Amino acid sequence: MNKRVSGRAILIHNDEVYLMFRRRIKDGKVTEYYAIPGGGKEENETIEECVAREIKEEFNLDVEVLEQLGTVEDDNNIGYIYNTRLIGGDFKLGGEELERNNPENYYEVQKINIKDIDKINLFEENKKMIKKAYERNKNNE
Repeated sequence: MNKRVSGRAILIHNDEVYLMFRRRIKDGKVTEYYAIPGGGKEENETIEECVAREIKEEFNLDVEVLEQLGTVEDDNNIGYIYNTRLIGGDFKLGGEELERNNPENYYEVQKINIKDIDKINLFEENKKMIKKAYERNKNNE
């Protein structure tokens, strides 16, 4: 079976991590969490191109893709996590997330201070990758 391949961008600027806040309501149950931006790789696209495209679509931001930090994998998916650097843009929700945004399937772009990363609902593996990117960025300043 072929796994779905995706690219994900960790973007930290001025000690803030750029994340997607999600709220889903299904059968009366509310689920809230954060996610790092990214999505599926398109045909004839490198993972790095996918990462840059996805953050442009979702956050309306241009980034430089710096380095791969790691991968996350399950039975159906493999995600490549990359450290990125902000080049420019106007931070706002865009792409499919904007089109699908509604009260039951809510998307919001947010900046979270790096010191608050352990206080939010985000996959632990993603928290580790964010901390790794933050340390690498600090060492390269």
